Amino acid sequence: MGSLPLMTEAAEQQSVITVRTALAQRGVSGQVRRLDDSARTAVEAAQALGIEVGQIASSLIFLADGDPVLVIASGGHRVDTSRLSGVLSGATITKANADDVRAATGFAIGGVAPVGHPEPLRTIVDVALSHFDEVWAAAGHPHYVFPTTYDELLRITGGEAAEVGESGESGK
Repeated sequence: MGSLPLMTEAAEQQSVITVRTALAQRGVSGQVRRLDDSARTAVEAAQALGIEVGQIASSLIFLADGDPVLVIASGGHRVDTSRLSGVLSGATITKANADDVRAATGFAIGGVAPVGHPEPLRTIVDVALSHFDEVWAAAGHPHYVFPTTYDELLRITGGEAAEVGESGESGK
């Protein structure tokens, strides 16, 4: 597996435009915001925004019996793949590699948005995000994010609510 090329300015713009368009089509009022520093991780994003790491809605791709599944998890904890397997009827869960992520979402790791994918993805939304009035998600590139809510994430993704965090972690 070779490494993926860095996103060019033109590709950066296209990925962000794709997300802005998808958000507008779904009636999302929160505006995409450019961060000065990269927010490839939940910790980096939370620091850049001045919020709790649990308020970061990390869009992660897992493979369930080989099929991509989008998990929108609180940045405050890791996804428990055993729990996720239970949510997905006992499917064998593996973490997707960079090529799998780009093929399923059209985005590079670090900028995966919850919307704007080439094809609809089965989506699981972490209930830990419901503890916050506002959460932030990537908008197609590590420097771009947008504000939303737990309920809005469920609506715009058609996602299923589930507890996916490792046991004993609240996601805060």
